[in-house]
Amino acid sequence: MLTKSLITVLLALVLPATAVADNDDDEPQFGMAGLLSATNKEDLPPITLSAGMPLTDAPWELKSGTYYEFEIRGDGSQELALVGSEFFRAIWIDEIVVEGLEIRPLGLDSIEFDEAGEMEIGFIALKPGSYHLKVPGSTGETQKLEIAIQ
Repeated sequence: MLTKSLITVLLALVLPATAVADNDDDEPQFGMAGLLSATNKEDLPPITLSAGMPLTDAPWELKSGTYYEFEIRGDGSQELALVGSEFFRAIWIDEIVVEGLEIRPLGLDSIEFDEAGEMEIGFIALKPGSYHLKVPGSTGETQKLEIAIQ
């Protein structure tokens, strides 16, 4: 069963990139201009990839239909990756920025840092549920980021 937020997002992705006039009945307004606007954007705390260090301080609580940006910082202390195919399938990735280069992928399964660096990911949360990003092969809770999309 599709939620009202998910339907709004899906319709916004297929309708022309123009806003629908306000009709005063509190129905969702469609169009990419609204989803990608500055008023619908939230910054998330960064993820740090460092040998033996926690990924983040707290779980992420996201709202379906909201645009989010976050940074992933690798300190180069070890070759580290993040996996989370279920999470990446529950979002629409707008762009990944690495050293000023913008990447617009159709999908993502994992990312890996072989050396120190940073990337920024911008996305719209779509599918409500519980997800995670984690360092593959790790068993510690600090090597896993719990994510809930409401």
